Amino acid sequence: MFEEPYKVLLDDVFEGPMDLLVHLIKKNEVDIYDIPIALITNQYLDCLSLMKALNIDLAGDFILMAATLAQIKSRLLLPVHEGEDEEDPRMEIARPILEYLEMKSAAEQLSVRNLLGDSTFIRQPDIKDFLSDQDEEVITVGLFELIDAFQKILKNISEDQRINITADSMSVKDKISRLIDIFKEKESISFEELFAADVARIEIVLTFLAMLEMVKIGLVRIAQHTQSGVIRLFYL
Repeated sequence: MFEEPYKVLLDDVFEGPMDLLVHLIKKNEVDIYDIPIALITNQYLDCLSLMKALNIDLAGDFILMAATLAQIKSRLLLPVHEGEDEEDPRMEIARPILEYLEMKSAAEQLSVRNLLGDSTFIRQPDIKDFLSDQDEEVITVGLFELIDAFQKILKNISEDQRINITADSMSVKDKISRLIDIFKEKESISFEELFAADVARIEIVLTFLAMLEMVKIGLVRIAQHTQSGVIRLFYL
């Protein structure tokens, strides 16, 4: 009897539905007050479809956000009668986004406070400590940036090879062991280089899932060069 297919569980390590929405807005370089709701909604749903195909666990909040976007999209399609002074439906999502960004900014500032004798706020290791060139400018990379990069990798793979993750065809644990061996030799590796040796689509998917698991358990940190956009993984 086969075990259940491997599932990636999103917890506090990875972002939630609001982070995905903010990521798409930044990716498309649009104004929060002038969101192209149809475009963002379609991209949001595409991302959820890929996450579902990868067996990434989707909390109910992701589905609720998708429903909210779809509702706003449908309201925008309704005709506006002359003389009506109705608020732009997009404000229903714009206001929460702005509030979320303010809270996130405050939380990030608190997370780097160095409070003597207080362990409430823990300072995260600086990824630059792992770089040979201290002048490199890097930013941390989130789940959705990784998914964007992963989609580019998948575009080079035959569409005939469907994503089908089952217990009898893969082992994330074994893949993690192989990746650890690679990291012990190189200490760091670019995202693209990580997939260079894999040919089969299932192998590429397996590598991606193993990488996410390694991030969750603290074996790997990921950063992106601000100028070149190159994503690099660092073994801790």
